[in-house]
Amino acid sequence: RFLSSYYGQEFVATTSEEEYAAAEEGKINYTLQPLPADTLWMEPQGLLFDKGVRRQAISVFQHPNGYKAFYRAHGHLGFDLFSALFFLLTRYEEYGPHSKDAYCRYAHQNSTAYKEGFLHLPLINIWLEDFRKVLQLTTHHSPLTTSSFQPTYDIDIAWSYKNKDRWVTAGGVAKSLLKGDFRAVKERRAVIDGAARDPYDSYAYMDVLHRQYGLQPIYFIHVGQKRNRYDKNIHTANPEFRKLVQSLAAKYQIGLHPSWASNSEPHLLATEKGVLEEIIGKPVTLSRQHFIRWELPQTFRRLLALGITDDYSMGYGSINGFRASIATPYYWYDIEREEQTSLLLHPFAFMDANALFEQKQTPQQSLKELLFYYHAVRETGGTLTTIWHNTFLGTDPLFRGWGDVYGQFLHTTLSSAKTY
Repeated sequence: RFLSSYYGQEFVATTSEEEYAAAEEGKINYTLQPLPADTLWMEPQGLLFDKGVRRQAISVFQHPNGYKAFYRAHGHLGFDLFSALFFLLTRYEEYGPHSKDAYCRYAHQNSTAYKEGFLHLPLINIWLEDFRKVLQLTTHHSPLTTSSFQPTYDIDIAWSYKNKDRWVTAGGVAKSLLKGDFRAVKERRAVIDGAARDPYDSYAYMDVLHRQYGLQPIYFIHVGQKRNRYDKNIHTANPEFRKLVQSLAAKYQIGLHPSWASNSEPHLLATEKGVLEEIIGKPVTLSRQHFIRWELPQTFRRLLALGITDDYSMGYGSINGFRASIATPYYWYDIEREEQTSLLLHPFAFMDANALFEQKQTPQQSLKELLFYYHAVRETGGTLTTIWHNTFLGTDPLFRGWGDVYGQFLHTTLSSAKTY
């Protein structure tokens, strides 16, 4: 199903020698022994015939065609492409024992992509474009995938000062005074009095960019009902917050941004989905985990059970790059249940918070990184999905220059054409 979707033509699997011999179309022999010379042969390394999860001895090598590969094998490709695809797409290595980072997430340092230096590449897309040549697929059957750009935003904290409970405002003022930050106290008063724009209010700026470049963004809204260190958005009963979300829903796609608390208290997920649906007046089928905090297979199973069809969490919350080594949406495969599910995963490659807080980059350094991903995806086809926060695109001094970088990136890549 994955290859059929990627190449745009049907692939049929069979274990019948008679059916295989009778087939007239191009054929791939995925067995231990080669067949006649006109048949493409790929020697399997066993992963696809396993049940459950067992430790894999991954040995990465430099392929003659210029890319890294593993599961070295006899045959026309020189490696077992199908096993390598399965290992990366399913996030096979995340099922076994592994260390976690400070936020209780799978630490990216565990991954083969990070250890072997290909996290920055959509390696699967590179493999499949090379395999396309081996298959000799004709252009009328399967043109090179047209690249696209998908902007997405996480609304974790809708405003810095506006529309907050009095006790939150009082606490913020006290904190600023203790730090001697009188500028923030003055700014907070000006915003609350309506004399200045809230530092996190970047929604009009985003609208301008969307109209200018013909973008169709997705907004993921945090509607957590519990307030804690990581869940700090405006309360969903606030009329101005509801109005903001409704105005966004009138123009763009809206997705759920499940709270930090919902990871340890799964029943909150249904509550949050219901709250968001009540606010916007329509079903919510898209999601992205807050802090990119998720665990296999539990998180994705919960999303499926609630009717989520598309998830945008496939990436790291600690480093930019391609967590599943792909820039193309694909359906999640539940290894423990040995089934391909209906949950479509949309990988992202860049998040502003990773660039600033984890990679310690300047805005201009991040622009270079963004442009690298843009060209990497453009060369192989797929979708470049980015994550930005309204906080980064506003006027808060902490994020000075980031809004300009986003605008520069869009101008550099999209100003000459309406399509990517």
